[in-house]
Amino acid sequence: MQRKIYIILILAIVISLFAAITSFAANTEISSSANAITNIISSEGGEHVLPETYMVIPFIVLLLMIATGPIFYQHFWERHYPKVAFVLVIITVIFYVGMLDDTLSLIHSLKEYISFIALLGSLFVAAGGIFVKVDRKATPFVNVLFLLFGAVIANIIGTTGASMLLIRPYIKMNRNRIKPYHIIFFIFLVSNIGGALTPIGDPPLFIGFLRGVPFFWVIGNVWFIWLPVVILILAVFYMFDFSNKGNTNIDNVEDEYSGKFEFKGMKNVGYLLIIIISVFLDPAVLSWVPSLDPLPFGIREVIMFSVMYFSFKGSDQEILKANEFDFEPIKEVAYLFIGIFITMVPALQLIAHEANVLSDKLNAGIFYWATGGLSGFLDNTPTYLNFLSAAMGKYALDVNVKSEVLEFVSRDDIYLRAISVAAVFFGSMTYIGNGPNFMVKSICERAGIEMPSFFTYMIKYSIPILIPIFIIVWAIFFR
Repeated sequence: MQRKIYIILILAIVISLFAAITSFAANTEISSSANAITNIISSEGGEHVLPETYMVIPFIVLLLMIATGPIFYQHFWERHYPKVAFVLVIITVIFYVGMLDDTLSLIHSLKEYISFIALLGSLFVAAGGIFVKVDRKATPFVNVLFLLFGAVIANIIGTTGASMLLIRPYIKMNRNRIKPYHIIFFIFLVSNIGGALTPIGDPPLFIGFLRGVPFFWVIGNVWFIWLPVVILILAVFYMFDFSNKGNTNIDNVEDEYSGKFEFKGMKNVGYLLIIIISVFLDPAVLSWVPSLDPLPFGIREVIMFSVMYFSFKGSDQEILKANEFDFEPIKEVAYLFIGIFITMVPALQLIAHEANVLSDKLNAGIFYWATGGLSGFLDNTPTYLNFLSAAMGKYALDVNVKSEVLEFVSRDDIYLRAISVAAVFFGSMTYIGNGPNFMVKSICERAGIEMPSFFTYMIKYSIPILIPIFIIVWAIFFR
């Protein structure tokens, strides 16, 4: 029966995605033949041809395989998921190079991927060399304080840094009572929603900062949404955790807790600071920073990859062993997300085109739900940027011009607020909504925790818990 439900859900998602993309394409005035496409859309790299709807098939296939692989063909998936991602990337590249003569879109997506994996990889390795131990019994109240702390520091060291730093001590604290919901709420708060207050917190907000959104605009315009959402989720978590009496089969001997806090790896804290500072080393932020064009990366990425190497080589081996550190989680993210970044290009271009065409008809509520709904399945950074561009189009402003971004923020910031909140919050809806989600899942599975499948995550946790809260946010702030 459960398999039948999964199959029905898979079919429903396929139909829904095709219907959505087809609807987007149908509302535009496209004159094309079977072998030629005449629509031209613009991007940072210039003008290029609008892709055909069928070009989103590799992306849909990849999403479905990510969702179904661990359920129906786990052994094949674990052995061959890098090859699957690579093949689907090749198909998309053939579409763009062979049929559209468009390499600029692929290069732009490659640049975004390199920035993405440089940030996640460097934070993952640097945090892996830090040992944190909270030697006290985990109670619902202690867990609530721990998750709240993680949500706050996610704005200082990013959701990736906070997730990698705290997930292992969180598991150890709850070792005799750990359940999947512990990890799900960690993903909700520390890996996603917590980082909604600063551009450092989550990549979509950082890309907004690079485009001209003032650094402190985010906290000034989002904190009054962030705070009640975090409190509501923590309240739901407390109810879950209060009913958890623990698993006495794990350890028959009552643990003795000293109540002490142990911290090792201060050198790697310095590496984390270097990563955070390097985030701002971009010609778009600081004019004196040299550009490495035409290379698909910059000084920032060079520093981050260097930190990844030196922090691993210089880490205390005892700390790495205590953290059960290995590269498998970041390898999984690296392989799957290169597939996601490249294969989602046609979907993003179709969505961006239609969003700009219909921008005059879009209100704050539509921007909120559209940005959020897509951020759960597409990378939330380009989704944020596409809808920011569409919102600015309502005022004939260009997202590529900093002065016009500032004018947009001062003119009517409700659209930017809706897009910012949705891009970060809805990243927690699925395992692929945000990079740290997958890494946390992988770390927990390697620690022996049985994590819910892709669909179970949504059906049992994210949809019934988060969607009602997100509806409240929409009704109060964006309706």
